[in-house]
Amino acid sequence: MTHPLTPSAAWQQMQDGNRRFVADEPQHPNQNVARRKDLTAAQHPVATLFGCADSRLAAEIIFDLGLGDLFVVRNAGQVMGESIVASLEYAVAVLEVPLIVVLAHDSCGAVRAAIDGTAIDAAPLPPHIWKLIAPIVPAARKVLAENGGTTVADIDAELVGIEHLRNTVRDLLQSSEIISNAVAEGRLGIVGANYRLAEGAAVPVITVGIDADGVNNEGTDVTKEGSE
Repeated sequence: MTHPLTPSAAWQQMQDGNRRFVADEPQHPNQNVARRKDLTAAQHPVATLFGCADSRLAAEIIFDLGLGDLFVVRNAGQVMGESIVASLEYAVAVLEVPLIVVLAHDSCGAVRAAIDGTAIDAAPLPPHIWKLIAPIVPAARKVLAENGGTTVADIDAELVGIEHLRNTVRDLLQSSEIISNAVAEGRLGIVGANYRLAEGAAVPVITVGIDADGVNNEGTDVTKEGSE
């Protein structure tokens, strides 16, 4: 069964919900007993969200959605890994979601740890934590080099977070044939968005397979339109 929403329509629904959340006008849809009972047989989520595990990024609240609306996958710093890719592939191949949202945010502890870890005299982190955040380090080094800095203090954490977000979307497409094929066929869109904690807004940074007219595209960086 083909999902009734196109990638663009799914993203529009999520944007509408986020606007309600920002405006303090949530509708709290699909959060009642009837909805709970309807979902016992099957689920047909609007989208899958891969985001940071930060407690301030409660996905259904941010996008004013409810039970069965989002298939959510999270870890600290939204870092790619085999279990992450497998979960997202399940959402695309089995649940037929039309949209993947990769959600980063400002003031991210994982990004901060990756930045601090680039210092020569950085204190060693526990091995599991270091393994998790290591994929963010290249983004920190790139931002440092591009801005002519020489020390950790010269690294802008927000720029690192956005660079890591772009890298995550790129890595997802490169690591999964299921996902890249779905995008190429126009069945799936991907949005990399940056959540602003103080404002509550999820600002798109990069989109793949989505535009205003619902026409498939290879990738659009929308950073200059409001994410920085």
